[in-house]
Amino acid sequence: MKPTYYISLSLCISMLAACTSHPAAVSQIDAAVIPVKIMELKKENSNSTMAVSGQFTTDDEVMLSFKTGGIISSLAVKEGDAVKKGQLLATLNPTEINAQVQQAQLSLEKAKRDYQRTQNLYKDSVATLEQLQNGKTSLQQAQQLLSMVSFNRQYSEIRAPKDGYILKKLANPGQQIAAGTAVLQTNGAASGKWMLRVGISDREWSMLQLNDHAVIQTTALPGQLLDGVVSRKAEGIDAVTGTFTADITLTGKKPQAIAAGMFGKATITPTHNSHTEGNWQIPYEALLDGDGTIGYVFVTDDNKRAHKVKVTVAGIDKNTVTITDGLGQSRALIISGSAYLTDNSAITIQSPVK
Repeated sequence: MKPTYYISLSLCISMLAACTSHPAAVSQIDAAVIPVKIMELKKENSNSTMAVSGQFTTDDEVMLSFKTGGIISSLAVKEGDAVKKGQLLATLNPTEINAQVQQAQLSLEKAKRDYQRTQNLYKDSVATLEQLQNGKTSLQQAQQLLSMVSFNRQYSEIRAPKDGYILKKLANPGQQIAAGTAVLQTNGAASGKWMLRVGISDREWSMLQLNDHAVIQTTALPGQLLDGVVSRKAEGIDAVTGTFTADITLTGKKPQAIAAGMFGKATITPTHNSHTEGNWQIPYEALLDGDGTIGYVFVTDDNKRAHKVKVTVAGIDKNTVTITDGLGQSRALIISGSAYLTDNSAITIQSPVK
């Protein structure tokens, strides 16, 4: 009986040891393999068209103002008027500025007399050299003062800088106005330099290149298509709209029906980008350690190992990031579980490739 008892006890101890050690081994294996979710990487063609909208304007809009302050005497134009270069548009009451000019002229005449008198006295050895030099300095100061007030009088009236139109009238006759305060807004629309100023997203900004072709439409010209090219991309975001802006300059003859502020739509065809054939749109959560235009993501080619790669960030939208370089050799992107990964970590896929 005893041998049989000892054999049974030994078997029980062995089975108990196996049962207690096996879960620990399984736990170690599971801890080494990190569950992740992935998505298939598909490059988006950068030559696809983009639809944008904005308002017509010109590249030479200007706010006109007086050089000095005063009371507006006259405004010879109203909103919508066509004007010619050099045409008188507005004037200040000239009483004050004319008095300043006259005062400067009198000061100049006195400085000339004083200097001439000092020269004569110096020749007779009555005046000193210092007095002669001081007289000359006073004469020069009076000349400069007259030049300054004459310049101010010249700009106490507003003249059209070029052929164009009055867009806005911001003041009225009889109104007292400070120096530099805008009175009229004009543009050079008569020269035909019209453009459509549109808002674009980060992604569109990264795809857009100067001289990209665009086709423009407006309800003022039903059924008519206008050709244009991208002439400017803003290098900073508009604080009011929260978007970037771009200008599309019309390349054909300016239609008569277009006016400043009119709404228009455009379809832009981005040109082929020489350094990349397209972009990748990835979830914002997949980007790690972003710094300016550089970031890092985890990818996998065999669904077994994760690899950390450096990517170039072109823009960030609300939920996605535009990548222009770094993912060309990768098959799938890890979009969940990246925080627990290191380079060459073992992974297991929680969901099928999308």
